[in-house]
Amino acid sequence: MKILVTGGAGFIGSHLVQRLLQEGHYVTVVDNFDPFYSRVAKEENVRSYAPHSNLHFIEADLSVPSTYSLLPNSLDCIVHLAAKAGVRPSIEAPMSYVQANLVATQLMLEYAVKTGTKQFVFASSSSVYGLCENAPWREDDGHLKPISPYAATKLSNEYMGHVYSNVYGLRFIGLRFFTVYGPRQRPDLAINKFVNQIKKGEVVQLFGDGSTLRDYTFIDDIVDGVYRAMSYEGSQFRVFNLGCGNPVKLLDMVKIVEENLGIPAIIEFTEEQSGDVPLTWASIDRAKNELGYRPVIKISEGISRYISWANGGIGSL
Repeated sequence: MKILVTGGAGFIGSHLVQRLLQEGHYVTVVDNFDPFYSRVAKEENVRSYAPHSNLHFIEADLSVPSTYSLLPNSLDCIVHLAAKAGVRPSIEAPMSYVQANLVATQLMLEYAVKTGTKQFVFASSSSVYGLCENAPWREDDGHLKPISPYAATKLSNEYMGHVYSNVYGLRFIGLRFFTVYGPRQRPDLAINKFVNQIKKGEVVQLFGDGSTLRDYTFIDDIVDGVYRAMSYEGSQFRVFNLGCGNPVKLLDMVKIVEENLGIPAIIEFTEEQSGDVPLTWASIDRAKNELGYRPVIKISEGISRYISWANGGIGSL
């Protein structure tokens, strides 16, 4: 297939592009190297799959209309992963999230229609559920309560996808990712931070009392779910949770990191952060039944793989 992947220099994007090229697809990648974290880290991600004869890489900003003249005129599928990340930073600078997430996705949907692309896979987020009390969270729950601008942009994009699926016949598949971790993980995310802090003997700050629960999902399982969604034909609009289905307490996750490193953590509890939720928990029945999605990497194995990679091992893909 001819595939466009946005955000292909990022954590999830680089793993997906690597998988697509291994499977023999033709891939165009667009990434603007957003300074949310180091360009050096993203360039290292790109080196995991480039150069490749089936790859075309474009550095450009998808929220700028002129970018779209650089993109292919014919595609089988768009996988739109690019977004400005971060729940807490979105509270401090919401307009930048409107531009990067809302404006860019709107332009991407227009581009999909103009090029006659039939399949649009969108990276949404578990954050759209917010303070939803009905755990485990199901895709058909109508009581979503997002509590950050980041979450609101993701949910808004899902709604716009519904519009385009109905008005233009674009098949839109929204994938709500749950706490993705693994090799190449963003440096601001918990497991990456904790591993580095514990190895250096630094204080590990835990927000709240350490009882928050997260549905940690290993990168290989997420990539498999995205890959399956690319060939989904069940309906014109569908949303899927891609999680593990087994929430883990923050303190328990830290213990697993300690056990793998063989080093005790120096823990300091601090106040809860605005925009954080006490729980994420995916019901993955729909993804299992309709995509054949089967997450297989448990948290202990996933953290072991991550640490192996961080120490210079292969770890993934």
